[in-house]
Amino acid sequence: MNNVNSAEMQRFAAAAIANPSQAKKSKKVSGEWVFEEGKPQFKSTVEYAKGKLELKAELPPFAGGWGTSPDPIQYCLYGLAACFAVTFAATAASEKIELRKLHVTAENWMDLRKQMGISKDNIIEKVRITVAAEGPDSETIQRLTRLTEERCPGTECVTRSIPLEVVYA
Repeated sequence: MNNVNSAEMQRFAAAAIANPSQAKKSKKVSGEWVFEEGKPQFKSTVEYAKGKLELKAELPPFAGGWGTSPDPIQYCLYGLAACFAVTFAATAASEKIELRKLHVTAENWMDLRKQMGISKDNIIEKVRITVAAEGPDSETIQRLTRLTEERCPGTECVTRSIPLEVVYA
């Protein structure tokens, strides 16, 4: 339902209920800086269950990039929108709610002076997620939106203070 592998999701939930440590997961992405001018500045190969994908990123042109690939914040917003969408669809599927449409937009407003070393003001001023969904009725969609906001790892990343550890290798 909703392009969600509900059987696998139910197996995972049952395993986590039986043994909470089964719900503990970690993710890791690493990459390297590219020193060749005019090329994307950072690249990473991200592996997943059935393959891998090379991602490239760089600063936006106004900040020193070449305009040949997305900037890191676009990937961050993509991750937030995708995480919200998959959590929404999975939550609906777990409740046997069929969706007819789901469109998620993530956007932010930034003041980049701190990044340039000319201010101490916060960089990210606001993040907004816009959800356009169709299902049985608007009350159900509103309830699913609230549940998704509570359950989505991506929204937690932008709303909760999470310990950050930076290690020099």
